[in-house]
Amino acid sequence: MSQSKLSRFFGGAPGPVVLRLAVLSLVVGIVLSALNLHPMQLVTQFFNLLERIYQMGFDAIGWAVEYFLLGAIIVVPLWLFSRFMKMTRKDLD
Repeated sequence: MSQSKLSRFFGGAPGPVVLRLAVLSLVVGIVLSALNLHPMQLVTQFFNLLERIYQMGFDAIGWAVEYFLLGAIIVVPLWLFSRFMKMTRKDLD
């Protein structure tokens, strides 16, 4: 990789960027430790969040299908009626 592509990837010279990332990681690590959060807790909570979103997604699909069918009971017959009425008007013309 040429220096320009590497610099473009890092968003600047690689040395200073890596140093800034190391310092920022240290500061964030200190803050998380002060909040009594540990890496495995964060990973576990992240996967729990994904699982809850997954479950809510299927609940939402069930909810949407139920309301779709409820609305379709009214909408589809009205649509069919309007189509038949439009067809008969064209036949009369």
